[in-house]
Amino acid sequence: MSRDAQQQEPAYVIHRRPWRETSLMVDLFTLNHGRLSVIARGANSSKSPLKAQLQPFQPLLLGWVGRGDLKTLTQVDVRDGPALRRTVSLYSGLYLNELMQRILPQADPHPTLFAAYIEALGLLAETPDVEPVLRKFEQAFATALGYDFAWDLATDTGQTIRATQTYCYDPEQGIVAGVSAGVRLQNLPGDALLALAGGDYEAAASRRVSKRVMRILTDYLLQGRPLNSRSLFSHPRGERHES
Repeated sequence: MSRDAQQQEPAYVIHRRPWRETSLMVDLFTLNHGRLSVIARGANSSKSPLKAQLQPFQPLLLGWVGRGDLKTLTQVDVRDGPALRRTVSLYSGLYLNELMQRILPQADPHPTLFAAYIEALGLLAETPDVEPVLRKFEQAFATALGYDFAWDLATDTGQTIRATQTYCYDPEQGIVAGVSAGVRLQNLPGDALLALAGGDYEAAASRRVSKRVMRILTDYLLQGRPLNSRSLFSHPRGERHES
């Protein structure tokens, strides 16, 4: 096999769009190659099975050839996977996909994030309560990009969070005790931060704090780029689960 060819690579479609007359340009999230784009030749024609196979959330084993940033798809092997049948689950999956498409660097492998994505899709298929799933994936996503932080540590003081105090959030530093130039959020309750550190994303206070913090962090990583999938959550069936 040529060094420019790849076979049997685990992958998911995160976005696709028409390319020229009958083909598709497909953005992928892959296990060993990170985010990359391929051309699926003829996939946009009515006679090709590829259009039905190259669907979001579908586990795939793919092959491609090419040296540049844009590869040519050569193989598609569809695997069984969970189905996102609920509207809010589908919207949530589209949000995760767009987050990766907008922010992940090209050709930068993130195998731990790939595993977190598979876990998130499985959970979204099972539960109508999507918010804890989204928050945990957002944190895994931030970790992959080098913006990890501990819920129970104030980085500016090096001290453990105290339940009776309030704290701030700075995307560059994480949770901090004092207000500084980079602080984007204030008045975060210490007891909610400690609950999040213990893995509790279910309690009302934990939900509010984790949502506020992760929204600020994802906006910071987006650097002004919009997320179209957020508008989906204004739908009456999705409004209570806004990303």
